[in-house]
Amino acid sequence: MSDTKQRRNVIRGPGGGDAVYGIGLIGALVWYISQADSFGAGVVGVLKAFVWPAFLVYGLLQFISG
Repeated sequence: MSDTKQRRNVIRGPGGGDAVYGIGLIGALVWYISQADSFGAGVVGVLKAFVWPAFLVYGLLQFISG
């Protein structure tokens, strides 16, 4: 093999999770902003929209534990 031609190993896996997270992010943004009563609540809503999976997992674990 010559020095100019190098072999690259590319590992590709399923990337469907990114699309699901993106759609969930858009949905969470719409939900939290529509529920906001003030500008400050809207800003907090945008921040919450970025971490919605954490709220989901926390609520699920709370439900499972009783």
